[in-house]
Amino acid sequence: MLPPYLAGNRQGAAGQRTIDATTGKRQPEEDSVHEVIERYIACWNQTDPGLRRKLIDEVWAQDASYTDPLGEAIGREAIDATIAAVQEQFPGFSFTLLGPVDSHHHQARFTWGLGPDGAEPMVVGFDVAVAGDDGRLATVLGFLDKVPG
Repeated sequence: MLPPYLAGNRQGAAGQRTIDATTGKRQPEEDSVHEVIERYIACWNQTDPGLRRKLIDEVWAQDASYTDPLGEAIGREAIDATIAAVQEQFPGFSFTLLGPVDSHHHQARFTWGLGPDGAEPMVVGFDVAVAGDDGRLATVLGFLDKVPG
């Protein structure tokens, strides 16, 4: 018999999977989280300040936080400033998802790359994102796996 925590884990919860066993398709909540992550990446790639801010307002909660090893941003203004600073530091680079988005219960983990279009990413990171009940991002925790130099 599995301990209580493990009974709800992936191995003990075959009936609670987010993939429909008959069709192989994700359930709506997982699709929704995946879409939010794609829009999160789009925020980092939008270089027009007005369009970026509009996207941030749609994707991020008002009091959202973004934290990585280089700093912390709380609120949409600070998140926008952080994204602008990264774009200034890496002009012409773009973010891409480097694999699947793994999600459950309004949270996701995913690996991303930052580099020139069509080239090997110079920076690789891993983020964990948590969305609120309204679907907007409430918290993103970033980790840097590969950095230049």
